[in-house]
Amino acid sequence: MSQSGGLHRSLGLRGKNIAKEKLELTVEEYTKYHDIHGGDEELRKSNYADLVNKYYDLVTNFVEYRWGQSFHFAPRWHGETLRESIKRFEHFIALQLGLKKGMKVLDVGCGIGGPLREIARFSSAEITGLNNNSYQISRAKELISSAGLSEKCNFVKGDFMNMPFPDNSFDAAYAIEATIHAPDALGAYREIYRVLKPGRYFALDELCLTDRFDPTNSKHMDIKAEIELGSGLPDVRSTRQCIQAMKDAGFEVVFAKDLAEDSECPWYHDLDPGLFSWATFWNSRVGGFLTTTIVGTLEFLRIAPKGCNRLFSTLLTGSHGLITGSREQIFTATFFVLGRKPFKESEI
Repeated sequence: MSQSGGLHRSLGLRGKNIAKEKLELTVEEYTKYHDIHGGDEELRKSNYADLVNKYYDLVTNFVEYRWGQSFHFAPRWHGETLRESIKRFEHFIALQLGLKKGMKVLDVGCGIGGPLREIARFSSAEITGLNNNSYQISRAKELISSAGLSEKCNFVKGDFMNMPFPDNSFDAAYAIEATIHAPDALGAYREIYRVLKPGRYFALDELCLTDRFDPTNSKHMDIKAEIELGSGLPDVRSTRQCIQAMKDAGFEVVFAKDLAEDSECPWYHDLDPGLFSWATFWNSRVGGFLTTTIVGTLEFLRIAPKGCNRLFSTLLTGSHGLITGSREQIFTATFFVLGRKPFKESEI
C-alpha cells in the first residue's frame, strides 16, 4: 500500500468511530482539554472518560496504520524489529503472570486487542478485554474473529474505575499503558485488586515520570504537557507514585523496575527523527515533512476530512515529548510493576 493510500485510509476514519464532518470539532474539543502548556489538570481528571474517548476516536485508525495493533512501547534489543520487541514484551508479561490454559485473565484497557490476541495464543489462557471506547471494541471484535479466538476471548465495554465484574473473578490481570488514563491511579488499582482472586498477580506497564523530573523546571513541565496532549492523559504520574498507589490498593509489590535501564537500544528507535533508516523513513524529519504535506494536501482536496492536519500535528507534538523526555531521562515508557493480591488470614 502506498504512503498516501494508507494515510487516506487511516485518516478517512474507517468504521463508525467519528463522523467525518465532526472531526475538526472533535480535535478542537480534545485539544482544549490540554493546551500546549498543560491546560487544567483537574478538568481533565473530572472529564477523563470524555477526554480518553475523544482521543481514541481520533487516533485509533492512524496509530494502527503507523504502529500496529498493539498500542504500546517495549524494551528493545539490538537487531530486533519493533514488532519483535512488542511481541517479546507481551510474552514477558504472560510469563511473569504464570499464565496457562484454563486461567481466566483480565486485560484492563485492552485497546483493539493486539496484546490480548498474542498473549492468548502464547499462553492458551482465556482473556477478557475491558475497554470503555465503543469503536475500539468493535474493531477488536473484528480482529478476534479473524484470528479464530472468539471462543477463548471476549470484550466487555466498561470503565476500569468501576468494573462490571464481581469480586474475585480473575486468575490474573494486566494493564499495558492503560491505567495511565485513570484520573486516580489508586482508584483504578483498587478495582483491579477487587476483581482479582487472592494469591494471584497483576502486571502493570505504565508511562511514568522518573526521579529526575523537576516540577520547577519549565522545560520539564513543557515536555510533560506534550506527552499528556499526544497521549490522551489527564496527568503523568511518577514511578514512586505508581508504586505507592499499588501498595495502598492492597498489593504486595513483588517486582518494580524501569525496563528501559536494561534496554540495548531506545524504545523510540522507530520514532526518532534523528535516527534514519529506510525502515523508519516516515518517522525521519524528511518523512515527517512529507507526511505532513500529504495530510495537508488530502485535507485541502477534501479527500481527508478537515482537522486531519491539526490531529497529525498533535501526534507529532506528543511524539516529541515522549522522545525528549526519554532522552533526558525524566520520563520512561516502560515502567513495569508486578503485584500480588495477598490472602486474608481467614483464607490461609
